[in-house]
Amino acid sequence: MAMKKAEMERDYRNYETKMKNARAAHRDGMYRDAVKLALSAWDDIDGMMQYARRYEKTEFDSIEGIDLVLKYAPMLFDYATLDTLESMLKSQRRIERDTAADMGEKLSSARALMWDAHRMWNHIEEHAETMQDELRARLGGDQARWRSIAEAWEKMGLLRRSPDGGSYRLALITRLGEVVSAKCPSCGGVGDAPKAMWLEHTICPHCHATVLFVIRGKPNHADAKE
Repeated sequence: MAMKKAEMERDYRNYETKMKNARAAHRDGMYRDAVKLALSAWDDIDGMMQYARRYEKTEFDSIEGIDLVLKYAPMLFDYATLDTLESMLKSQRRIERDTAADMGEKLSSARALMWDAHRMWNHIEEHAETMQDELRARLGGDQARWRSIAEAWEKMGLLRRSPDGGSYRLALITRLGEVVSAKCPSCGGVGDAPKAMWLEHTICPHCHATVLFVIRGKPNHADAKE
């Protein structure tokens, strides 16, 4: 069904508001929140694009709300969000058709980056301190890619890069395999699981909502709810 102008304008305004908040979260270094806010703006992309093209004569090289997610979701191992993007591109083909960038190719590149990042994270977890200039020898591929991942994680507060000779010694600030407690933002239910699990949208065993749990720290088996 064709959208009315008022509906398109509503989506346009909603998208702009959500992306303003996403940019603010990004500036404050709250990368997971920035991804979550940008993801929430996806519901409004189709109407936003229709309004902007029809009434503001805007042409799209790319879409900021998608680009922000594609930049950081791979670094956070957010598999579910990349799957959501694939489904959206299939169901709303106007998005890719009216965008100069090849969204399908950008999604494929993001998935490849995520798997490389996962390999690198596992390597650093298994080797307490890793030299950055040894990553290509250990993992193969392109040294510039490993360096860019390390720099991104440092910026996000996930990795420590300590100068050592002409390179950097890498150490994780957090370990994905560590068992920690996390709290459901919907019902307050608390569970214990490897940290990697809480970095993805998870079905709460208490209220059955699909949410991003809030990580609390070390397990506390004394309470099941707060």
